[in-house]
Amino acid sequence: MSFSLNELNEEQMKPVLDTEGAVLVTAGAGSGKTRLLTHRIAYLVTEKQVKPYNILAITFTNKAANEMRERLSAMLADATDGMLISTFHSMCVRILRKFIDRIGYGKNFSIYGEDEKERIVKNIIKAKEYEGDELCKKAVWAISDAKNAGNSPEEYKKLYEYYDYIDEICVIYSEYEKELKKNNALDYDDLLLVTYRLLREDADALEYCQNRFRYIHVDEFQDTNTVQYELVRLIGSKYGNVFAVGDEDQCIYGWRGADFRNIFNFTHDFTGCRIYKLEQNYRSTQNILSAANMLIKNNTSRLDKTLWTANGDGDAIEFFRANSETEEASAVVSSIIGLVRSGKYKFSDIAILMRLNALSRSFEEKLIQYGIPHKIFGGFKFFERKEIKDLLAYLKVLCNPSDNEALIRIINFPKRGIGDGTVTQLRNYGAVTGQSLFDVITNIKTNPDLPVAMIKKLTGFSELLQALYEKKNSSDIYGLVTYIVSVLQLNVLYGDDTDENRNRLMHVGEFAASVKQFEEDNVGAGLDDYLQMISLYSDTEEMDGSDYVSIATVHSAKGLEFKVVYVVGMEEGIFPILRLDANTDEQEERRLFYVAITRAMKKLFVTYSSSRFLYGQRKQMFAARFLKEAGILPSNTGTNYSGGSQYGGSYSSARANPVTPIRQRPSEAPVKQQGDTAGFVAGAKVIHPKFGQGTIVAVTEEHNGKYAQVEFAKVGKITLALEYAPLQLSD
Repeated sequence: MSFSLNELNEEQMKPVLDTEGAVLVTAGAGSGKTRLLTHRIAYLVTEKQVKPYNILAITFTNKAANEMRERLSAMLADATDGMLISTFHSMCVRILRKFIDRIGYGKNFSIYGEDEKERIVKNIIKAKEYEGDELCKKAVWAISDAKNAGNSPEEYKKLYEYYDYIDEICVIYSEYEKELKKNNALDYDDLLLVTYRLLREDADALEYCQNRFRYIHVDEFQDTNTVQYELVRLIGSKYGNVFAVGDEDQCIYGWRGADFRNIFNFTHDFTGCRIYKLEQNYRSTQNILSAANMLIKNNTSRLDKTLWTANGDGDAIEFFRANSETEEASAVVSSIIGLVRSGKYKFSDIAILMRLNALSRSFEEKLIQYGIPHKIFGGFKFFERKEIKDLLAYLKVLCNPSDNEALIRIINFPKRGIGDGTVTQLRNYGAVTGQSLFDVITNIKTNPDLPVAMIKKLTGFSELLQALYEKKNSSDIYGLVTYIVSVLQLNVLYGDDTDENRNRLMHVGEFAASVKQFEEDNVGAGLDDYLQMISLYSDTEEMDGSDYVSIATVHSAKGLEFKVVYVVGMEEGIFPILRLDANTDEQEERRLFYVAITRAMKKLFVTYSSSRFLYGQRKQMFAARFLKEAGILPSNTGTNYSGGSQYGGSYSSARANPVTPIRQRPSEAPVKQQGDTAGFVAGAKVIHPKFGQGTIVAVTEEHNGKYAQVEFAKVGKITLALEYAPLQLSD
């Protein structure tokens, strides 16, 4: 066995030795909570002689469960046999397989995913003769919301009687439950809820679980929802040995039912609960932690703690205000190149974090232009997202009417009630007559060979395609795209106030912005030129599997750490996003920025743009309030603060948190000799590894280096910094 308490600091040692009764550990970011949990379990087995069979450790992801299991196996060897280390859902499946027949289900029950759930809801809507895809989306979301809170259809209706379609939603919910029961099936949320109801109603099942799991450990306790909390309370109520580890400052999943108040409920519901704090951070420098501490103290619903580290102050936080999203991306990418060229960092040490993945487009394009390997997390690459692929499919059909696959993609987007059977008939008819689907559909009203019902169903789509084709012939690309967005009523389709729909609308706006930028840079270029350029950007390139820049949403980066972090798009309306319950939402948004800051180990950069193309138009943007709260912006500055000009040096905020302006060419970047760029002049032929052959149209020299505007045969004009761009002169 490899296990020693000497590996723990004084803060960690105290809760490890406190083994009987309820214990709550509020563990700050990077404070070593996994080490704490594994050492406590090892201590119970080796020193307290607790049987592994009586120990339960619950986490939220399979990855976390596997990591804990591996650590304990290394520490205890064979002494882990019988110990249950699992996610909440896996634990519940085990309990249900043993006892579910007591409440009228077969033990061979099926588990339905989101596809089955949506299909059942759609069938119910059709049977009830309700209308609209909007109702389906609302019902699917509401059913999950109700189950996470433990509400029956009747209870949910009483709580939310003011909701649109609440009567229909609760009828659908009720019918959905009947359908699941008939199919001997549970959905993902049921795994928790049905287990809770089973244990509440069946004394034998509850006693079995209580006697089996005498020592319960729960990781990421702040992320528990109502049902998960009640499960822990029920199972732990007999012996009271519940060890909860969490950080209310990192509760960022309220939108999916997580309730940080469970940390406070725990101290009331478990008599004699002891509270410990883990405040020493092993990940970050003090300058980074000071910003995090200053920020999070503005939240009122928290247990007070202040992170500190023995890692030293470290580098100052660097800040940059850009004039546009393009300038923001250029500054970040050139800074990344400088860091890597310095030899101190690899690409894999670096992450670009953002509140919404809709912001990733400009960063992706710059990384591609400069040949920097990267991967997207917490979302798809911009041009691979569904809403963008749908819009591209419309453009592809208009550019090439023979593209049947693109037409199949849009034939039922937005929903038009055109099913697979109709598509099959159209394909067969086109094959027999030698026509493309576009020709068949646009001439549908004059075609006597097709069924009247089919002609009627396709007439609206036929008229839409003809209108779009006429617009394509009379408009520039940007005008065509905005026209498509308008006639498809995407602002209505994605009108619900959810993160998902807000992202989709922002993606659509970003797409329009990319079209506008392309036309400005490539006067006279046509739709086929634009699609050619996009096809290059959306090529999936294999990375080497190790050395790449990570682009991620903050939600998807939770639990990760990087030596260098760029938090971008720090603007009011983007980060934070505020919804109906302003106070609660602001606190959760603040926690989200806290998570973003504490991902950084050595260097933290923060950027925002004073203007951004959003929702089809360029808007003036203002620095996020969180920047002042964290000391990243001085409290006496206005929102027009410019890190690059107004403040030339660094300054110290509370708790020694210096901040300096990010530079478009960081000091770490070795400056090229003049001879390195001497041949890059107007008229010179160049080669780019991604874009191929090109000709330099113009070269400009600015305060931070030389820039070449290059006309590429494949993608048109692109402006590149000569110091960083992977360009070579060609003969």
